Amino acid sequence: MSTALAHTDQLLYTPKEAAVVLRFGRSTVYELMAEGVLKYVKRGRSRRIRRSDLEAYVNSLEPTTN
Repeated sequence: MSTALAHTDQLLYTPKEAAVVLRFGRSTVYELMAEGVLKYVKRGRSRRIRRSDLEAYVNSLEPTTN
């Protein structure tokens, strides 16, 4: 039996993991972070994105109309 947490149970995501969750490219996630659109925490050289910040980003997206 695996003790690994499911993505929904994670509190912090690496940019690569966040890209998978958002279904974006990794470079797009780094661009969003650099622009200040996607908040993150930094510890040393590591950057992590809180689950709540991912949810806030998704909730801030405006749907497009055709």
